[in-house]
Amino acid sequence: MPKPEVSASYQELSEDVERVSENPTEEREGEMEVNEDSSSVILPDGELGTTTPSLRFSKTCLKNVFSVILLFIYLLLMAVAVFLVYQTISDFREKLKHPVMSVTYKEVSLYDAPGIAFYPGKARLLSCKHHYYDHIPPLINPGQPGDIECTTQRINYTDPFTNQTMKYALIVQGPRDVKKRELVFLQFHLNETDQDFSAIDYLLFSSFQEFVSSPEKAKFMKDCESSYSSWKFSGGFRTWVKMSLVKTKEEDGSETVEFKQETSVVNYIDQRTKPRSDQLFFVVFEWKDPFIQTVQDIITANPWNTIALLCGIFLALFKAADFAKLSVKWMIKIRRRHLKRTRQVTNHIS
Repeated sequence: MPKPEVSASYQELSEDVERVSENPTEEREGEMEVNEDSSSVILPDGELGTTTPSLRFSKTCLKNVFSVILLFIYLLLMAVAVFLVYQTISDFREKLKHPVMSVTYKEVSLYDAPGIAFYPGKARLLSCKHHYYDHIPPLINPGQPGDIECTTQRINYTDPFTNQTMKYALIVQGPRDVKKRELVFLQFHLNETDQDFSAIDYLLFSSFQEFVSSPEKAKFMKDCESSYSSWKFSGGFRTWVKMSLVKTKEEDGSETVEFKQETSVVNYIDQRTKPRSDQLFFVVFEWKDPFIQTVQDIITANPWNTIALLCGIFLALFKAADFAKLSVKWMIKIRRRHLKRTRQVTNHIS
């Protein structure tokens, strides 16, 4: 009776083939799951040895520790990037509030002749001459009127601070040629004075030509006296004034001019035969050097550099956040695999 058994086995085989042909993917997935389960199952010590479970556990632990360390490193980098953004913005605002002073020097061979305004009072101008190369010839008949070879103008105007007192000013054209070391030497004489100390005031302004071409010279002098400082030189001495010009550029684009002075005083030895009660004043004006100093405030904060730095920092932040997100996902995936294997081992042992 073997024929019925053989036919029954052929029938079962054909049914299995049909089932496989109908659901090939399910069959493959089943095989893959079986293989994965069989590969992930930790077998007894007699089959795979005693070191396999400990090795797998140590690898998983190292991966988790390494992922946590990387995550903390990138969190630290993100904190540093945030601090850099704050510091960059703060530095930019500070540089905008506090511009840096820039000083430049321009060399010239000829200056625009400055104006020298003297307020002699009762004193009288005896002589005025231009000399070159710092050479002043010996005085001839000091105290007596001499040659006046300078360009001068006289003007009266009201005091800009009181608007009541009339002031008398003698305007003299200053030196121009700095290469030839041009100087202006002036001599004043004061016959008598009711003061204990005798001195003559003077004022420097930037351009004698502007004063000459000004239609309102009185107003021009009032503005100069309000803007510039005045100095004095005493009787009985030769006062040597060395001038330097400083231009300052304001934020609104305007430009102001200021004079700096270095003064040396030499005592005058009066060699006149008879003692005199009058006073002689000697003053010399000369340019100190051929350099015009220009001062302006410069904002060192460059917005383009700041924007480029901020873009780089934000890009680093996004990259760090992306890497941190991937690290967290990787840790979660490793944890799930570990739990799955643990369940499989538990099920296999049970």
